[in-house]
Amino acid sequence: MLEGLVEAFRLLASGNPEVVEVTLRSLGVSGSATLLAASFSIPLSLAIALKNFKGKPALIGFFNALIGMPTVALGLILYLLFSKAGPLGPLHLLYNPVGIMLGQAILITPLIVSFTTSALEAVDPDVRLLARTLGASHLQEAVAVVREASSGIMLAVAASFNRAVAELGIALMVGGNIKGLTRVLTTAIALETVRGEIELGIALTVILLLIVFALNLAVNLFKRRLG
Repeated sequence: MLEGLVEAFRLLASGNPEVVEVTLRSLGVSGSATLLAASFSIPLSLAIALKNFKGKPALIGFFNALIGMPTVALGLILYLLFSKAGPLGPLHLLYNPVGIMLGQAILITPLIVSFTTSALEAVDPDVRLLARTLGASHLQEAVAVVREASSGIMLAVAASFNRAVAELGIALMVGGNIKGLTRVLTTAIALETVRGEIELGIALTVILLLIVFALNLAVNLFKRRLG
């Protein structure tokens, strides 16, 4: 085990081309998935949090329940949709990084919606009242609420990225773990471990953990600056 760790850090220090390629692809795919999911999840969360309507608790409960969606189950559903015989087959999303990105975006959408809605609903009602008193428009009022909940929203987005970059089911079933095309950190770790390339597997695992820890550290520093 110790020898494996030593070799893993040697691979990291030497800038192993395969390690760098897989890492950059993981960051690109999961980063794009997070941005895509956040682009429509945050406005949706804002609408849910600021409006009172029939069925609101049920809708929030629905998104909360979807947070626990097994990635293998979602991967299978997407595989059937993206396969040649599936309804989205002509788009050629199977064994394609774009397909992985879309799958991860779907996976993390409930998490962003749930966490962001909670953060927005926790904002002091006086913020909205003050905005109205000052003659703010509905858009300005919404911006004021988002500003107050910014730390919670950042946490939701960061947690969603961590969920995306660490998932295996979608990346494996939709991407196929094709070298040079769809192989990402999680699928590479699984493959190298099975092949007996423990050092490379450990190196990739260390990188994955460093990415998660670095993002969490950045979010905590951001929250301290706001607080």
